[in-house]
Amino acid sequence: MPGKWIKVVELDGFQKTYKYVHRRKEVALFKLDDGVYALDNSCSHEYSPLCEGMIVDGDVYCPKHGSRFDVRTGAVKDYPATRPVASYPVKVEDGVVYVKI
Repeated sequence: MPGKWIKVVELDGFQKTYKYVHRRKEVALFKLDDGVYALDNSCSHEYSPLCEGMIVDGDVYCPKHGSRFDVRTGAVKDYPATRPVASYPVKVEDGVVYVKI
């Protein structure tokens, strides 16, 4: 996968979600029990920041209309969204979160 690893945030720098802006792209980071995951921050149905959504059992709910996405893959799991959101590789090294964008 092309892209560059970008240093985003210290792992201890956020509780559950974190919004990172790289150039004009917004990326939402989600900290779960099994790791950190990154998705586009915008719901694919209508713009709404996913980093502000509720996280339940590894899914994030869009705060605007309730679309549900798998935090690990970006797959749509509930309407009204019908298209997935992009997901990005994440690695944690020495307590720092990196995202490949």
